[in-house]
Amino acid sequence: MEGHSTYQPKNGAAKWLERRLPIMGLAHSSFVAYPTPRNLNYWWTFGAILSFVLAEQIITGIVLAMHYVPAGSLAFSSVESIMRDVNFGWLLRYIHANGASLFFFAVYIHMFRGMYYGSYKEPREVLWILGVLILLLMIAAAFMGYVLPWGQMSFWAATVITNLFSAIPLVGPSITEWLWGGFAVDSATLNRFYALHYLLPFMIAGVVVLHIWALHVSGQNNPLGIDVKSKKDTLPFTPFATIKDMFATVVFLILFAWLVFYLPNYMGHPDNYIPADPLKTPAHIVPEWYFLPFYAILRAIPDKLLGVIALFAAIAVLFLLPWFDTSRVRSAKFRPIFRQFFWIFVLVCIGLGYLGSQPAEGGYVIASRILTAYYFLHFLVILPVIGLIERPKPLPNSISESVLQGSGAAAPATGSKG
Repeated sequence: MEGHSTYQPKNGAAKWLERRLPIMGLAHSSFVAYPTPRNLNYWWTFGAILSFVLAEQIITGIVLAMHYVPAGSLAFSSVESIMRDVNFGWLLRYIHANGASLFFFAVYIHMFRGMYYGSYKEPREVLWILGVLILLLMIAAAFMGYVLPWGQMSFWAATVITNLFSAIPLVGPSITEWLWGGFAVDSATLNRFYALHYLLPFMIAGVVVLHIWALHVSGQNNPLGIDVKSKKDTLPFTPFATIKDMFATVVFLILFAWLVFYLPNYMGHPDNYIPADPLKTPAHIVPEWYFLPFYAILRAIPDKLLGVIALFAAIAVLFLLPWFDTSRVRSAKFRPIFRQFFWIFVLVCIGLGYLGSQPAEGGYVIASRILTAYYFLHFLVILPVIGLIERPKPLPNSISESVLQGSGAAAPATGSKG
């Protein structure tokens, strides 16, 4: 669905470059002339927001890396030095730390939007898989970044999570020792995590390029979930989508600035402002909020190996989502039964996040097991069954017809349900 480029170089130098490397023509066809469905709403602006935050995280991360010292005896004090001695170091660190939280916040909204409107269905399976791969890389990068301040919570989070790999039969202990760089979490571990944390954002950026490429090949989905049938169904990306993206990004930046300047430590844990002490275990070890649903799933299962399997399976089922959903209709707007179960699933994820922040005892463990079971049942049982028994509402004939009539289901279905 690549837009036909009408780019015409204005001067001799531009013409010379275009004949040899048509990068301006590529940019024009991808971000100016690219046709977008004319009924996109503001939920589709999170792709632009995420691109902005990724660029911000890479830039602030590079500057912070210039001043950080990845050594067990100096890491904590180097972070304090960044905050106190580096010009605007406090601002860079607060932007980077809160940017990670908002990155996940935007990603989760982006993914839930994709689930609601069926953006993972044919022909966008690869687009969805690349998106889940980005999430997986983000989780790895964020976890390693969380370890770098080398506070109490950083140290013990690294100890708990890396120990999980020891549950893998045969190769588990070797993997754990390789991650540690020895026989316990120490300076060698910090060095490894620092190197990987620096590398992973660039890998994420590379997969984002593939993600955008896949999007331009298959075309954007839309709130109706029906295919584009004519030029009447689309508008050029610029200025229509770019103006909307810019407005949403500015609103997002207001929230970002509010966190950075008024609540910079709200997302942090008090114990992480205490230097790491391997002889003193915190009373309650918790990861960052965006890991809490997965942490609840891990703790819900008493067996260590099965808990690790469930943890990785919670992400693996996302990769297979396009094949679990058997319905041919994309958008939940026309799927009344699916829509109810979708919102139940959202509440389950929020509930798992809350339970992950609570002590692993009593009713919290029981509730975690119930919600964990439902999480997997949603993908393995509920979605396939709903797709077989549900009777969707009629789809409109085209996007333009729906927009002009002001109703998402104004006409009986004659178009594609794919």
